[in-house]
Amino acid sequence: MIDYSSVLSKTVVSLKKSGIRKFFDLLNDESMKDVVGLTVGQPDFVTPWHIREAGIESLQKGKTYYSPNAGFPELQQELSYYLKRRFDLSYTPKQTLVTVGGSEAIDLCLRAIVEPGDEVIIPTPCFVCYEPIVRMLGGVPVTVETRFEEKFKLTPAALRAAITEKTKMLVLAYPNNPTGAILTREDLEEIAAVLRDTNIVILSDEIYAELTYGARHVSITSIEGMWERTVLTGGFAKAYAMTGWRLGFLAAPDPLLAQMLKIHQYAVMCAPTTSQLAAIEALRNGDEDIAMMREEYDRRRRYIYDGLKKIGIDSFLPEGAFYIFPDLRKFGLSSEEFCNRLLYEYRCAIIPGTAFGEDGEGFARISYAYSVKHITKALERIEAFVSTLKK
Repeated sequence: MIDYSSVLSKTVVSLKKSGIRKFFDLLNDESMKDVVGLTVGQPDFVTPWHIREAGIESLQKGKTYYSPNAGFPELQQELSYYLKRRFDLSYTPKQTLVTVGGSEAIDLCLRAIVEPGDEVIIPTPCFVCYEPIVRMLGGVPVTVETRFEEKFKLTPAALRAAITEKTKMLVLAYPNNPTGAILTREDLEEIAAVLRDTNIVILSDEIYAELTYGARHVSITSIEGMWERTVLTGGFAKAYAMTGWRLGFLAAPDPLLAQMLKIHQYAVMCAPTTSQLAAIEALRNGDEDIAMMREEYDRRRRYIYDGLKKIGIDSFLPEGAFYIFPDLRKFGLSSEEFCNRLLYEYRCAIIPGTAFGEDGEGFARISYAYSVKHITKALERIEAFVSTLKK
């Protein structure tokens, strides 16, 4: 008999399972069919028909072959146009790389840059993947807490305090999952001022760039001196409701992109052909789809914020993405306890803030990528539960 404990990577074994997937998997259990869930960061819209049609047409025409490693040149060209048109960012087609979801783009960036002992600054609460990947590379995650009272923004003072001679990278994920925070141009200018005289690379995860409310997204790559030190990652899942197509991209200066392309060649070779051909249509003709979905998310954002406020749960009105991160601290329960009791006693599922790092304690993530009817039902159950708690 093989002794698996002696052959498995100790680093991988030591990693915690994703707290998001834990609740998502629970909801797939037969006994949970009556649960109202606001857990998953997945648009409840179907991919717009003209995009699906482009994918279908590609299959009908037998386009089932590999693409070039970096992606079809036509898609790279459209990405270059898109970044310029939507965010005034200048990348040549060859400075883009088409990936298997935004997740692969993040993984490529970290693997190309982080070596054992390197420190990576990660503002928290944050999406679940950055810290585990850094650990698997032998790097050292340095978490920097962002605070509810400051709308979960990374401050220049907190960043400066976290930098050491071993700092290799800053992960900047705004609009933010799970908090809904954004960084304005003024915020980014202050962060840039801290970084300009360093050799620190930025991983700018901008998967929610199209989902901001009231102000257009600003990328740190547009700030003076930041383009040459930044790897921008994004994707099609959130803006175009294309989660299952598993397509993302990154954009970076040539010396950085060349190394990420090598890893991509060995790891996956290329992104799915059908998804790439559908993405070309999305970039060319999907602006109206983005506007329609963003408007609906905005309506839900205000609705759930007002609903939580009426219940007596504090939160700040999210400015980006499609999550709200309410403050549960006054109820005297840990995040895990609150969410578990809500699930098992009142059949409503939200994600404990600790799924997004220890600094998420006292909070929970609620996704409003669901219909208003669904959100209404969830709010009713949350209100019933909260009414039983001593405030």
